[in-house]
Amino acid sequence: MDQKHTEFSARFAIDPIAAAAMGTDELRHNFHIEGLFQPGLVSLTYTHYDRMIVGGAMPVDKVLPLEAIKPTGTKAFLDRRELIAVNIGGAGTVTADGPPYEMAARDMVYLGMGTEQVSFASADPEKPAKFYLLSAPAHQVYPSQLIRIGDARRLDLGSQATSNERSIFQFIHADGVKTCQLVVGMTQLAPGSVWNTMPCHVHDRRMEAYLYFDLAEDARVFHFMGEPDETRHIVMRNEEAVLSPGWSIHSGAGTSNYAFIWAMAGDNVDYTDVDPVTLDQLR
Repeated sequence: MDQKHTEFSARFAIDPIAAAAMGTDELRHNFHIEGLFQPGLVSLTYTHYDRMIVGGAMPVDKVLPLEAIKPTGTKAFLDRRELIAVNIGGAGTVTADGPPYEMAARDMVYLGMGTEQVSFASADPEKPAKFYLLSAPAHQVYPSQLIRIGDARRLDLGSQATSNERSIFQFIHADGVKTCQLVVGMTQLAPGSVWNTMPCHVHDRRMEAYLYFDLAEDARVFHFMGEPDETRHIVMRNEEAVLSPGWSIHSGAGTSNYAFIWAMAGDNVDYTDVDPVTLDQLR
């Protein structure tokens, strides 16, 4: 297939001993993802962590199709997969075997296995949509569904005293849209708060990916990873993603407040299935 609108790369799974020996460039090469949102392009990263695909689609003045890529080994992208697209840009549409789903900023759409024709479009080329894409293997068909940010389950947690006042938006949960293994949500840090996921945790039952966004050009998030007693950090710019293996913590602190989308795939979709890490365990 002539994939004019698609580029992809692959990331192999890294074990904790190998990661502990890596320097900055090696860590970034294996875990950091940039260039997700390029005008007129679908950019995909196929990972060997639970076969999760992390990507971005940024349509401008033309419709962008979601094309199959070699690692999926299928005729259509979703022949054996499910997908979630979250819009973090201007208004746009996702069309999937029928009428388009109209999406404002921070709305999400779930597309079930077997969806054949998927495409992305922007309502205004001057303010293009930016669709953050997450896909994992699926074992059965669940109905496709649009979830607006106002319909997500909201939890307000933390405090200014601990610099982690935040709102968590659960797009996928036990009483909502059904998926095979994808779990996706968004966290918004309040002004003056910078810490996310601290105290931290690990969960061997599933991998995770973070997309940091709503950062100013000169702001950064220091994302922490690694085994609890062997931590490392990766410096993140706006609209960059990072992979978190099941053995790694995933936490961060920014130079200002920000938002991030967290996504998981693996054996367990239970939010509470984590192994807590206390502060005295961190090194």
